[in-house]
Amino acid sequence: MTRPELSELDHLREIERLARAVTDAAWSEGRLGDESGTPLQRALVALSRGLRHYHFPGDGCLDEERDRPDLKVAGVVVLRPGAMPDGMAETYEEACARLGVEARPEGWALWNTWGDGEVQVTMVVAAVDTTEGLLRNWSRGIVSYPVTPVPSQIAVVHHGWAAHMVFSPFGVRKLGLGGQP
Repeated sequence: MTRPELSELDHLREIERLARAVTDAAWSEGRLGDESGTPLQRALVALSRGLRHYHFPGDGCLDEERDRPDLKVAGVVVLRPGAMPDGMAETYEEACARLGVEARPEGWALWNTWGDGEVQVTMVVAAVDTTEGLLRNWSRGIVSYPVTPVPSQIAVVHHGWAAHMVFSPFGVRKLGLGGQP
């Protein structure tokens, strides 16, 4: 079986994905500690440090966010004026009216998650930057989730999920959508 021809960027993403798999396996087997180990262990520690995720507001890394638990989202959607998701026929203004929120120049993020009793809900949140950070990490194969938004970031919560979402790694696993790890 021949391998597909990858662009340079896709090749680099595949190398990064494989490097993450190697360092994750080394950490889970307890083979990494500090830089005082074998040359291989030192190289793995250095590789692991070089594979940090893209930081974004709401990623839980700041001291003021550490007490807020991660929110496991099934997927996300970003709505912006002039930049609606592919396949969505309505305009930004129409989507905002349907969701019951005002049309803001900076847009809205829709976080599809679960409420009590595993009820599917969509949170309409002002955290567009956070959502873009999630998407950036997920596109690089990095599993990350936002911290639970503060009440002032939540405009409305709807029963059911918004369509046209980009699935999270957790959503893919929980929903049994398959694919490569």
